[in-house]
Amino acid sequence: MKKITMYTGPLCNYCEAAKRLLARNNAPYNEIDISKVDGAMDEMIKKANGKRTIPQIFFDDQHIGGYDEVRALEKENKLQNLLNN
Repeated sequence: MKKITMYTGPLCNYCEAAKRLLARNNAPYNEIDISKVDGAMDEMIKKANGKRTIPQIFFDDQHIGGYDEVRALEKENKLQNLLNN
């Protein structure tokens, strides 16, 4: 399974929804709270090609996007394939 990294922030409903989505798909993730980790926001923006919204989700080094993109993958039954290949 790919290593999942999710950049999150406080009081973020989309972040919480993304965590639930990954949990129900048995996909463990590493969470980086940009409000608590020095330099994490700049790192996220650089890795996400300038995107500043949270969450930003990566499978290994591949930028997937935010909650909406991961939810779309789940709805299209593509999430598990992407995680396991």
